[in-house]
Amino acid sequence: MPDPTRRTVVCGLLAGLVAPVSLAACSSGTPAAGSPPAGSAGNTPAGGGSSGTALAKLADVPVGSGAIVTGPSGKVLLVRPSENEVKGLDPVCPHAGVTVAKPEGGTITCPGHGSVFDAKTGAMKKGPATSGLTPIPVKISGDSIVTA
Repeated sequence: MPDPTRRTVVCGLLAGLVAPVSLAACSSGTPAAGSPPAGSAGNTPAGGGSSGTALAKLADVPVGSGAIVTGPSGKVLLVRPSENEVKGLDPVCPHAGVTVAKPEGGTITCPGHGSVFDAKTGAMKKGPATSGLTPIPVKISGDSIVTA
């Protein structure tokens, strides 16, 4: 019975070699101490104050419309459903990574493949996208729209 014994030894050695590599690979995604959690970029106020990073003047985003601006973590689609409400959305279509157009007629359209999203919430109204636009926290601070 030399074959099963040799096979057992080789399998045992391989398992011993692979296990530490697997454990190292599993732990490599752990953020370093003091690092912000994944997906949190742009969600904290700049400089630790109560107001975040300025993205646009409120006057630059008319009620019922929107604007694509550059924020601290990339582009942000700002939409203004009402006088005292502003929402931030990731302007990248979840279907194919194309930047969507500004809101028009109550909807946001992706020029890539025609996905349609609700202009007030970013919710998907028509595919091929299978989900809505990702919210990005923003707020009104004085006469500006800032990160929240």
